Amino acid sequence: VQLVESGGGSVQAGGSLRLSCVVSGYIVSMGWFRQAPGKGLEWVSTIKRGGPTTYYADSVKGRFTISQDNAKNTLYLQMNSLKPEDTAMYYCAADRRYSGGSLRNPADFVYWGQGTQVTVSS
Repeated sequence: VQLVESGGGSVQAGGSLRLSCVVSGYIVSMGWFRQAPGKGLEWVSTIKRGGPTTYYADSVKGRFTISQDNAKNTLYLQMNSLKPEDTAMYYCAADRRYSGGSLRNPADFVYWGQGTQVTVSS
């Protein structure tokens, strides 16, 4: 399974960006994580095949939307009302296992993309 992200960039506070992650292979669950400079990996959102069922970190709830296009094998993260504290490297992650819960732990995902940088200026 390979994951290839795109869509990062620089934007002013209040702006929007949409991240994409093209996936090769069958996947059950996918998620987005981010890592700001000098900080650890932070869970952002998860989507599970079926519902689909979605989960969001409190810090992005109401501003970010995770979605997937199964026909295009692509995961998206629509990010609106961006804040400087959203600045980070964003990673998509995927797994083939059927697992319960919101999958907030990086260990819940086996496959990872290379990351795409998002920079939000004030």
